[in-house]
Amino acid sequence: MLDNIASLTPAQIVAELDKYIIGQKDAKRNVAIALRNRWRRMNADKSIQSDIVPNNILMIGATGVGKTEIARRLAKIADAPFTKVEASKFTEVGYVGRDVESMVRDLVEQSVNMVKQKKKEEVKQKAAEMVEDIILDALIPPIQGRSGMPVSTTSDPNAMPDNDYELNERTREKFREKIRNGELEDRKIEIRIQQSSMPGIGAMGPGMDEASMMNIQEMISGMMPKKTKKRKVTIAEARKLLLEEEASKLIDMDEVKEEAIFKAENSGVIFIDEIDKVASSSKKGGGPDVSREGVQRDLLPIVEGSTVNTKYGIINTDHILFIAAGAFHVAKPSDLIPELQGRFPIRVELDSLTKDDFYQILKFPKNALTKQYEALLSAEEVELTFHDEALDEIASIAYEVNTEVENIGARRLHTVMSRLLNDILFDVPDKIGANAHILVDRAMVQEKLSGMVKNRDLSQYIL
Repeated sequence: MLDNIASLTPAQIVAELDKYIIGQKDAKRNVAIALRNRWRRMNADKSIQSDIVPNNILMIGATGVGKTEIARRLAKIADAPFTKVEASKFTEVGYVGRDVESMVRDLVEQSVNMVKQKKKEEVKQKAAEMVEDIILDALIPPIQGRSGMPVSTTSDPNAMPDNDYELNERTREKFREKIRNGELEDRKIEIRIQQSSMPGIGAMGPGMDEASMMNIQEMISGMMPKKTKKRKVTIAEARKLLLEEEASKLIDMDEVKEEAIFKAENSGVIFIDEIDKVASSSKKGGGPDVSREGVQRDLLPIVEGSTVNTKYGIINTDHILFIAAGAFHVAKPSDLIPELQGRFPIRVELDSLTKDDFYQILKFPKNALTKQYEALLSAEEVELTFHDEALDEIASIAYEVNTEVENIGARRLHTVMSRLLNDILFDVPDKIGANAHILVDRAMVQEKLSGMVKNRDLSQYIL
């Protein structure tokens, strides 16, 4: 189950992260080591495996420097269940805050969905054959031979059929061919699909979150008899609806639950953002600081290692990798309670982004903003290209605005690019037709964005 990690060395993990995230070498190295250690533990001597605990990581850096993106991409590389929570959310419900165990339940839910998707891919072929038969039955219902059992057809396909059964079979085979060739996609048929027999529960009791309500709804729904309803849909729509239903029938859910819990326990990643918001910025005992400390104490057993009850079974959090992050502008990492500090032994400071970083963010990552806008306009058959000097100018403006107003890191590029290209996006396709070619050069950038630099009151551009 950790095959993805086995094929990647720490250097290769960093190289993969480099495709999406510019700079932050120290952070990448640490998360790469933490990820590889997952595989090392699973292949270590059985007698010591349970004693090897993950080195949880605390990332310290301003907003928009890549903390969340590093954690998200890391989970994707490892094909590991990943969930992101905000520590500040745990202070919203009440004095102690939202149930911190919900983050573990979210992780298990993610893991179940991943395993279920993988299992569905494995049975996709068989499910597709079953769906084809259902569609065919809806088009040409089968009939039985004279004795009540199917009879063999004549070996000569050109000979006239002897009976109704043989005629029916030949017609069905012709229609099966048409279905496979996609000739009947728009034809409407009547199918039966399962529907939920339980209406949504609207009211929430005290101390209950959405996850708990969903669990109750699912439990009650599971006890109710399954209902089916008839729907008239096109064959293309029927294939989508039925494929999901038939694939689910072929999956052993007990096996899915077992594998999902193992996956969550041994390769799960929980990213706790804004952990600085629950750090007490002073040593005084009153006010909101008490609530913040309460949240930290609630987080502690989860991060230290405990068992959490989920609807799929009990999960142990000993070997889940926790990555916490915060800007720590007001509070300091040392303001966290000592026990929680001890559970995040690896501390990584992420660098603020320079003008050169902005230029590279626009040019090199696989999901660069420039490539996103090029893809959007290519849908309208308009070719958009960026001159290198234009990218340099955009980077310069974004860096300058960040310096003078509020440093929001790479997110500033979204503001700048939107301001630069909004007119073009509005004029396509009315004024700028298909096959047009638009070149963004330095002069165009200066013309469109000069106001952002000259105007010192930039409050409208603060996100």
